Amino acid sequence: MASSSNLFLFFLISIVSIISLSSAGGTQLILVNNCKESIWPGLLGNAGHQTPAEGGFLLCSGEQIVLEVPEQWSGRIWPRQGCCFNEKTGKGSCQTGDCAGLLKCQGTGGKPPATLVEMTLGTSKSPIHFYDVSLVDGFNIPVSMAPVGGGVGCGVAACEADLNVCCPAALAVKREGKVVGCKSACLAARTDRYCCTGEFANPKSCKPSVFARLFKAICPKAYSYAYDDSSSLHTCRAPRYVITFCPPT
Repeated sequence: MASSSNLFLFFLISIVSIISLSSAGGTQLILVNNCKESIWPGLLGNAGHQTPAEGGFLLCSGEQIVLEVPEQWSGRIWPRQGCCFNEKTGKGSCQTGDCAGLLKCQGTGGKPPATLVEMTLGTSKSPIHFYDVSLVDGFNIPVSMAPVGGGVGCGVAACEADLNVCCPAALAVKREGKVVGCKSACLAARTDRYCCTGEFANPKSCKPSVFARLFKAICPKAYSYAYDDSSSLHTCRAPRYVITFCPPT
């Protein structure tokens, strides 16, 4: 990581107001909204894992919050934007990343396209953490996940660029004339070839599409298609990670 990035992370840790949303301990996930607009993070634990913070909350521009997740937690976090919810019922909608019209997703995944942060923070067989930023379900907001500590070899998973600016017309999702999301080729075409399913469900036969290659050229530290492991899946063993929406470039 560059020295400027280290300074940025140190600054975040020094000012963040830590609010524990789970008393289980284990690993700290520091969520930071560096966007100019509010973000509603969506959260979902994988099968057999709890969902922190009931699955969602409001994170205003410039705010940070800390989630404490237990050892071996596995799940995903994604940004929702352009949301409007009823304060009393917690129901409404989001332009992207919507989870069944609920503020607190409570076990419901986000509707693509949405930039995903995926992680498995150790298993019963290994203490190593695995994490990535995925564009397999498309893109809506730039996101990064960076370890704080952890030693040599711990990398940054990220799509730091705004893919909406260069999204091909065939993949663009628009609201009120503005591009708010960019579909993946799989999401747009829904074919085995683009989704790496059926006879293409293996790394030998499933190759990146021209759109996946475009995503990879712009966001080299993120998954661009299902078998993009070698340059996109990161391993580490850090006590905390900073997940930044709209990270500085």
